[in-house]
Amino acid sequence: MSSPTLGEFAGTLILIVLGDGVVAGVLLKHSKSENAGWMAITTGWAMAVMAGVFTAMAFGSPDGHLNPAVTLGAAVLSGDYSKVLPYSAAQLAGAFAGAVVVWLHYLPHWKLTTNADAKLGVFCTAPAIRSAGANLTSEIIGTFVLALVAAAIFSNRVAVAGLTPGLGPFLVGALVWGIGLSLGGPTGYAINPARDLGPRLAHAVLPISGKRDADWGYAAIPVIGPLAGAALAGLVAKIVGF
Repeated sequence: MSSPTLGEFAGTLILIVLGDGVVAGVLLKHSKSENAGWMAITTGWAMAVMAGVFTAMAFGSPDGHLNPAVTLGAAVLSGDYSKVLPYSAAQLAGAFAGAVVVWLHYLPHWKLTTNADAKLGVFCTAPAIRSAGANLTSEIIGTFVLALVAAAIFSNRVAVAGLTPGLGPFLVGALVWGIGLSLGGPTGYAINPARDLGPRLAHAVLPISGKRDADWGYAAIPVIGPLAGAALAGLVAKIVGF
């Protein structure tokens, strides 16, 4: 059994299992990778994207978006909006399910971790300096780069230049790695509404020992910013003729 929506669900689940998984390893107490740092997190997320895209494709999604913002950007570029709602729903569900898997995987570590902000940070992003305008701008810029460069990677012009189709997921993973290293500092680079909202919802409902609230006052920014950035990137790509 395979289908595009199943592919987006499965791929996003793997994305979160590996992405939130590396954050859990760095932040939670008595993990073997505790305090491994930003390089470990950005590298882990890059590999998570690569693995998620391949999984999505194998389960039936030819797109492997894993991200409602990327789906929206692709819709702006193509003019076909039929995938936006079903893909986004599947991606959000996959992100929620992936966060539950991470909670289970690190189950003994939650009680040993006293920092409630660190526990929340496993699931979703938070700004280094809380400033709504600056944080929104950061998410717009980061997602604009993601969507524009991803569109360039898979554009006809690059394909004509000799890019092997199977190399695409590796290149997108490298792109996300670069975004994390260069642009991730201000907000933790959500650049994906499902990646942030799905696990945030999971944090809210899971029986995590000593948890805080899910910071709903910030939650709109990693949703609105990525959608705006990707839509703008899709428009630019359409004007340029990708």
